Amino acid sequence: MTYPYVRAVAAALVLLALAGSAPAHADTRYPWVRAWGASGSGQLGNGSVLPQQTPADVRSLARADVRELAAGGGNDGNAFVVTLLHDGTVESWGGNSNGQLGDGNASGGSRPFPAAVAGLSQVSQVAAGAHFAYAVRGGRVLAWGANDFGQHGSGTADPSSRPVAVQSLTKVKDIAAGCYHAVALREDGTVWTWGRNASGQLGIGSTADQNTPKRVPGLTDVVEVAAGCHHSLVRTADGTVKAWGYNTDGQLGNDSTERSPAPVDVLHLAEAARIFSGAYASFAVLADGQVRAWGFNGQGQLGDGSTVSRTTPVPVPGLAGITDLACGWRHTLAVLADGSVLAWGENSSGQLGDGTTTDSLTPVTALPPGSGTTRVAASTAWKSSYAY
Repeated sequence: MTYPYVRAVAAALVLLALAGSAPAHADTRYPWVRAWGASGSGQLGNGSVLPQQTPADVRSLARADVRELAAGGGNDGNAFVVTLLHDGTVESWGGNSNGQLGDGNASGGSRPFPAAVAGLSQVSQVAAGAHFAYAVRGGRVLAWGANDFGQHGSGTADPSSRPVAVQSLTKVKDIAAGCYHAVALREDGTVWTWGRNASGQLGIGSTADQNTPKRVPGLTDVVEVAAGCHHSLVRTADGTVKAWGYNTDGQLGNDSTERSPAPVDVLHLAEAARIFSGAYASFAVLADGQVRAWGFNGQGQLGDGSTVSRTTPVPVPGLAGITDLACGWRHTLAVLADGSVLAWGENSSGQLGDGTTTDSLTPVTALPPGSGTTRVAASTAWKSSYAY
């Protein structure tokens, strides 16, 4: 394990070496991963369990070192983070009620700062669910944490505080985690799912849980996957978006509130370039940079200026030049090309990052232009935000 102060010095030296070639808009005064919002399990990674209403540094974790960050959790007792570094190793912090930190500690207990996930290297992707996580290594999926619905894909219901292999699934290039299920994309464009299925979120035509991966019938040429708490999304090579699972709030986008255990087309949506999902809402960025949103909107997390849930995609006004987007339980984050981070929706724990706890139906600024941010993340179904 690399001790925090040693890694901090190393990261600082790397950043100094890169500073001369940094883009003019990148503010090298703030080189660290930033976090804000709820932190009852130490999921903000700053050594504290107090909520944070403005972005604060994650202890000793530099943006330049991070390839991907995934935030999980469904409450302030289990929220956690896994982050993939450019060297292929994985670190975690926050709640550990089900061994979701992957450090071999099965007795629980949170950790409010990053440390290594046991035995992981050469990892290419990570994902985080309510209290479990995934890593892709060499096309195989590894899982750890809770396993009560078969979300390890290992053929058992046994939990593990260390990574275990998902059965019989190879050549995986992307993975998404819902609250209790997984969606994996293979190199051949097929989609495989496992875990909880009470709402049909596995897309296999039934509502029976699965403790090993099953192929979603009828899906080919898929290039991107996303998962909400109890629903799933995919984008195909031609820009079509399909969804399945829970739909009480219209998050399938098919002008219905009936759940579907098989993929349905998201209506009135063409040429999608990216897809994203929060707990009960869905988003797409179109090829021309416009944003569409649908699903639950009780706190204004769709960004259309209302609190009306939408069963088909609606435009999100006033957003242009988005490079990344993330949606948590009831709030949404976006990064613009100028490095600024905007947020909207619920703000009861300061998850919008504007220094208040006031909800906002329109975007507020969490980080200014020039922050150096290119990516954002939000807890699967909770109130914590991240920028890197």
